[in-house]
Amino acid sequence: MKKYIIIFLTFISTVALFSCGEEFLDLSDPNAVPAGEFLQAPADVEAAVNGIYQAIRSNSALGESSSVYIDERSDDMGRNDNQSSAGEPFQFTDFSIIPSNTYLKSHWSALYTIVSRANYVINNIESVTYTDESLRSIHLAQATYLRALAYYHLVRKWGAVPLVIQEVKTPDELEEVTYRETEANVYAQIIADLELATASSLPDHQPISGKGKVSKVAALALLGEVYLTMGSDEIPGKSPSEYFALAKQNLEAAYGKRTFGDLKEISFESVFDVDQKSTNPELIFQIVYRQGDQNLSSSVARNNQALGETINSQRPATGSGTRVNLDLVNEFEDNDPRKNFSVNYAEDSRVQEYFISKYRDLSDAAGVNGFGGNDHIMMRYADVILLLAEVNERLGNTGEAVAMLNQVRERAGLPLYEQAKQNADYATNYPTLKLAILHERRVELAFEQKRWYDLLRAFTNAELVQFFKSKEQSEYGIANLQNFSEKDRYYPIPFDEYQLDPERMYQNPGYN
Repeated sequence: MKKYIIIFLTFISTVALFSCGEEFLDLSDPNAVPAGEFLQAPADVEAAVNGIYQAIRSNSALGESSSVYIDERSDDMGRNDNQSSAGEPFQFTDFSIIPSNTYLKSHWSALYTIVSRANYVINNIESVTYTDESLRSIHLAQATYLRALAYYHLVRKWGAVPLVIQEVKTPDELEEVTYRETEANVYAQIIADLELATASSLPDHQPISGKGKVSKVAALALLGEVYLTMGSDEIPGKSPSEYFALAKQNLEAAYGKRTFGDLKEISFESVFDVDQKSTNPELIFQIVYRQGDQNLSSSVARNNQALGETINSQRPATGSGTRVNLDLVNEFEDNDPRKNFSVNYAEDSRVQEYFISKYRDLSDAAGVNGFGGNDHIMMRYADVILLLAEVNERLGNTGEAVAMLNQVRERAGLPLYEQAKQNADYATNYPTLKLAILHERRVELAFEQKRWYDLLRAFTNAELVQFFKSKEQSEYGIANLQNFSEKDRYYPIPFDEYQLDPERMYQNPGYN
């Protein structure tokens, strides 16, 4: 019981020193204030909200290196090391994960840390006196958005999970909420939290000083994606078509607030340019890292760089970088410039594999230590545009779906969909508009922690098994594709959590 209490009470003694943007990094330490007395003024709430942002930064939660829980679960990337310390992360790629996996437990705990910190703000903010009620609305909206975001990851990865929306203070209160709530009820809370955020005083887009904080566009886009997922998964409550209609409504609202015309006005490469990360109009929501700072910098450029390569970082590589599956490399169409930007081949005899080159910081500010300034992009407009293509395809609005798909293809300099269909290889590989959109999302959003969730929306459990087992093992590395089965739709409930109450914290099928 003690271990589980830590998950929900972690905020009581820990309030963030950093989270987003830049100005918050220099805040004085609010931890000296006893938890019971903490929320007395709007500045206290601001610090508490920063604590939630700090929680999402964790690589065990949603930070830049959390790809092990999403991208390495997909067909895009993985690892060929199944020994020693790499054995546990290899289980995600190999579809051999077990309930006692410590990475899995860390991820579960980190997501519930977000929930706990958000609950603290949400449950106590009404006791604080504000002279500006719009500021209260903004603080509350940020907390509800981040709680919704955490639960959105939890419910897609584990299915039914404990739904905790009140601050937990005692073991008895903890025991009361320690049970798996239905997916429908978890989604209902996600929707309620995001609707509060969309109706709040949040700005449509954050100014430069607020980069890394939630905006109204981020809330609308996430709400639209949630409805799309609910329709795809046939969550009880509404028909799939009703969910898709709500998805379209919110995604169009987010798209309508863009500050540019067509996507082609913004180059693909500029989206990942560290010098434009605060000004690029395609970016909607990102986790901010501070260039040159040993503690707050990004490591994604240096960690992804393979031996003998210099494209990502000034720091000399000591490993093979992050291995990219040939299955993804081969999916890029001929003359797609996104391929050479996103992946490169390492010639070094110790590597001789493709590695991720999408995230780069060769600046002197990052230096030979590779203290990069890359932000972790959580949401951008190309994602929203392709989600609109997807939902319109689901609704049978073929013309609208193709128009959205073509925006992304035109920006990449590729033939528009109608012309691409005349190419025999394209027509064979993507015989339906649905598969064409899934393909476009894969190559456009590679390594942005979208692919696994895209696959879950696109296929039923049985279809997903067939999808993975139809792939070429030689293009996937040493991870065994034949391990994939219907149980892999969800992760196992971490063993420690299951042990707390085997009846109410029942294990997912296939992991007993």
